[in-house]
Amino acid sequence: MVKAKIKLFLITFISSIFVIWLSVEAWSLKHFLTASISSNKAISIITIPKGASTNKVVSILVEHHLVREPTWFKWLLIYEGKTAEIKAGEIAIDPRWDVYELIDALVKGEQVAYPVSIIAGDTFAQTVHKLSGMTKLKQASPLADFSQLAKQLDIAPGNKPLISGQPFSFLEGQLLPETYFFIAGGTVESVLKRAHIELEKTLSNLWEHRQKNLPFKNKYEALILASIVEKETAVASERPIIAGVFINRLRKGMRLQTDPTVIYGMAERFQGNISKKDLQTKTPYNTYRINGLPPTPIALPSRAAIEAVMQPSQTKALYFVAKGNGEHTFSNTLVDHNKAVRQYLKMLRAQ
Repeated sequence: MVKAKIKLFLITFISSIFVIWLSVEAWSLKHFLTASISSNKAISIITIPKGASTNKVVSILVEHHLVREPTWFKWLLIYEGKTAEIKAGEIAIDPRWDVYELIDALVKGEQVAYPVSIIAGDTFAQTVHKLSGMTKLKQASPLADFSQLAKQLDIAPGNKPLISGQPFSFLEGQLLPETYFFIAGGTVESVLKRAHIELEKTLSNLWEHRQKNLPFKNKYEALILASIVEKETAVASERPIIAGVFINRLRKGMRLQTDPTVIYGMAERFQGNISKKDLQTKTPYNTYRINGLPPTPIALPSRAAIEAVMQPSQTKALYFVAKGNGEHTFSNTLVDHNKAVRQYLKMLRAQ
């Protein structure tokens, strides 16, 4: 009788322990399936290698504290039939996700997109240097091979020369300054290609809707002037006026006489100042010495600068000079211009 009671007690006790254990496990499983995957505060970026096994993927997640129950997570991947669907590459993981959202992200494999801004007014060479220094981008071929780079970008040099001191001169201006996105392992050339395609689309569209009777033989000449406008002012409202001044000078056969072209032609000789000798030295870009436009753009013009050249202000001004605050004084006559220059020099002396 006593043995029977003890046996019943043990069975009841063990059953209770089992029920409690089962309840705990059920709660743990529910928590595993519904709670956030991690107590991390920030989004983590992980890299899944190509051909990584399920164990490797789980170990990467554990290493970054992105899964609470590695064994359960592995079995969940197997149960859901997702082990062969996980994509390689960089993936951003939000610690607030549950395990199903994590699996969904691993399967979708949406790559982390990194931004890079191509700056208006920079040169092509400056842009290449900037992109080449980004650790997440690689180069498909030596960028010093300018003809090969032009071929990759589908840019024909044509009659645009390769200027001494400006190795990318025939590629100058051929990128649209914008922010572009790339994934790790992308190439410098792929970013340049997208920027060139956007430039071509923008230039063609604005050329098609340009004002009538502009003094350009083709849209490339408009691009050249847009690059000069870009370098002459950072004040958005002035761009159409400055474009109008240059267009007035072109129509009258006057030289453009703009310092940024001199600087570009000086290349590495420019050390921050332009001397009288520099203004008198003839280069393909010195618009104090050459008639009309320089042979290529001198920088990367923004869409706004291109638009300003295609839709210039209707002005009679032929001259402009800096005020000292980033803006300019515009004049219709040389007499008024010289007066504005004297005022500017007086201001400089006072400072």
